[in-house]
Amino acid sequence: MRKEVNLAMALAIATTAGAATVSVADDYDHFDRGHGDQYGQKRTVGEVQLGPRPFYLVQGMDEGKLKDRLMQCQDGPFSRTDFSIGHRGAALQFPEHSDVAYMVGARMGAGIVECDVTFTKDGELVCRHSECDLQATTNIVATDLAGACTVPPAFDDAGNLVNGSDIQCCTSDLTLAEFKTLQAKMDGSDPDATTVEGFLNGTPSWRTNLYTTPRSHVVTFKESIAINKANGVKHTPELKSATHQDRVDGIFGGQEQYAQKFIDELKAGGVSPKDAWIQSFNLDDILYWILNEPAFGKQAVYLDSIDPTAEPPVARLSFDELKALRKQGVRIFAPPMWALLAVNDADEVVPSDYASDIKHAGLDIITWTFERSDLRYGASKAGWYYQFDPDGKAIKTDSDMYKALDVLAKRVKILGIFSDWPATVTYYANCMGLK
Repeated sequence: MRKEVNLAMALAIATTAGAATVSVADDYDHFDRGHGDQYGQKRTVGEVQLGPRPFYLVQGMDEGKLKDRLMQCQDGPFSRTDFSIGHRGAALQFPEHSDVAYMVGARMGAGIVECDVTFTKDGELVCRHSECDLQATTNIVATDLAGACTVPPAFDDAGNLVNGSDIQCCTSDLTLAEFKTLQAKMDGSDPDATTVEGFLNGTPSWRTNLYTTPRSHVVTFKESIAINKANGVKHTPELKSATHQDRVDGIFGGQEQYAQKFIDELKAGGVSPKDAWIQSFNLDDILYWILNEPAFGKQAVYLDSIDPTAEPPVARLSFDELKALRKQGVRIFAPPMWALLAVNDADEVVPSDYASDIKHAGLDIITWTFERSDLRYGASKAGWYYQFDPDGKAIKTDSDMYKALDVLAKRVKILGIFSDWPATVTYYANCMGLK
């Protein structure tokens, strides 16, 4: 029997009160219109709709056993799977961390959907990838709130924007009521633009602005919990490191209090610890949860900061460091997917030595992020997430991403993978019988 819920009611309950607050429930049903659902009516949760992209990718694969296996699944049926994790919802084409992105991620069969958690000036928790990304992910620079930004837009005497690369607008610059007046948009900006309109028009060509409309609402952490519960999906919120740590200290009293408020919000939302994979790049957060909130800490995900392109570079953890994590109670480790893969002399995708060390240290693995690169011209031009194949010897087309996913699933044996377009992963997981 399929579970039925009243989305409008669930979201109305979750929405924080405030005169300037825009309720997600006020216009939340728009995505379901045309599918037989109407505002205020119960709708059936659990119907997975993958759309054409997974089929397009599978059909473009080279002939072989993997393609044959995936082609056999083209008629479904498809169901939700925890292996498929909605990264910021469905950020390939929908504004990240918006209500519509979360809705689409669930529709695509993601069993778990992510909210990156940061904070407002009045200490409320909201969903944004960074404390200070509002200039790129919302319309704030085109609103009266632009003047509240840490570094607001500046103009010359002729009215030309002169500081596009320096603008910084933070959630901590705003109250919750102010934050909730913003419209979510696709992540991107043009730092060289001389107009506000041009600055906001920075969406990469392989994404789209088609779903950037007033229907895309920014979302609080509380609302994201309600949306996930209404959709029957689980939660993987990430406590974001602050751009301005002094604001964390001033608002919450310190990092531990901030980490505790994050857990308190999950509890207040009625989230069972078994349905939550809490995340952080900050090991101190992970260890705090393990010690002070062990029910949630049991499934805490320590995100790996490895990055050879950073200045200075961030190296991989040694085997001894990985074993030390396990002794401290860390159970799940999450490197980026490129760190888990390599290409052998036969131009085949294989597990990396790092992947082997992580598994031998006794750690389970979740990885990130699928469908976050323009793979139309192969790995050699795809950037950071495909640096395991810099010459494009194995990943030559967008369809070849399934080769990488197959190795991650079958040989690295990951628990799940974040994706900006969960349908691609849901298709694979269903076809391979992954739950």
